[in-house]
Amino acid sequence: MTETHYLTDILALLAAAVVAVPLAQRLGLGSVIGYLVAGTVLGPSGLGVIEQVSEIRQFAEFGVVFLLFVIGIEMKPARLWVMRRWVFGLGLSQLLITGAALAGIAVTLGLALKTAIIVGFGLALSSTAFGLQLLIEKRELTSLTGRTSFAILLLQDLAVVPLLALVSLLSGGGALIASAGTAVLEAVLVIGTVVFAGRYLLNPLLDRVAASQNAEIFTAAAVLLVLGVAWLMELAGLSMALGAFLAGLMLAESHYRHQIEADIQPFRGILLGLFFMSVGMSIDLGLLVDRPGLILALVAALMGIKALLAWGLCRLSGIDSGNATRVGLLLSQSGEFGFVLFSFATVSGVMPAPLFQTLLLIIALSMVTTPFI
Repeated sequence: MTETHYLTDILALLAAAVVAVPLAQRLGLGSVIGYLVAGTVLGPSGLGVIEQVSEIRQFAEFGVVFLLFVIGIEMKPARLWVMRRWVFGLGLSQLLITGAALAGIAVTLGLALKTAIIVGFGLALSSTAFGLQLLIEKRELTSLTGRTSFAILLLQDLAVVPLLALVSLLSGGGALIASAGTAVLEAVLVIGTVVFAGRYLLNPLLDRVAASQNAEIFTAAAVLLVLGVAWLMELAGLSMALGAFLAGLMLAESHYRHQIEADIQPFRGILLGLFFMSVGMSIDLGLLVDRPGLILALVAALMGIKALLAWGLCRLSGIDSGNATRVGLLLSQSGEFGFVLFSFATVSGVMPAPLFQTLLLIIALSMVTTPFI
């Protein structure tokens, strides 16, 4: 029965994608909207065909992992070094200023200070999956808008460890300060090990695999590389997406990069589409029907504040008004990491469950809105 249940879910997901995505593209809405609509129809608030949304979302996050790997393999380390001012200057400013502003608003709305801090910085994060996929579809990833947006999103991925440590600290326990420091040290050591191994060991290993002249084994090795580095990063407390980006960056100058990229692309496309569908399934239409005015007002306020602050920071960084506006609108939504952060905060007792459900709906709706604006 269990196998039949999963087979039914897989068939439903594939059928919905095959119908919704081409229709959305024909209407000029893009593939992301098609996936979102398909997910909403299949989810608990729609036809209820699929109810295990959290399980699907956890699996679908591998789509974001493969997306970051492909971005990394197309970017040379020298280009990333040139972007350091944007990553640690503009990116860090966006996170700190936007997080503080949203936390302040949350306090004025009656939330406790600890909860407000988590809410503010969680909502300050944007969606890497949505932002990069939209840039890729519009062929703007290498434009000024694309490079600036990517720099901000990369810093947000780097903020995973500090934000999770912050939730732990706010949940109580002075000893957690030491554990947070240990986590940062472990993360630095793991990144150093991965970079060293990639520089001196990766190509010789790939040479041995390629010598077997077995295409399936080479594909398996490529997938093992991506998921293995992502797993190591997750063990160190960092995001799997950041690990996949580093894995891609290590292969950016390898003579196997084009073959590996071709092997990974099908996994990226299918799993990323599944991720967008899981976001659509997360939309609680019942909660939206109960309080439509409040929910929509909060979504509009969140996106307006984030877009305005991102625009202002871009202008202060010397970016022209047109590109600053596009960056602000592209990053105005909240991201997939909010699901993880707020879930952890709820389990840790920092955030009440009803607020968690409301925030999930706000994040999902902000994602849904982004392709239109």
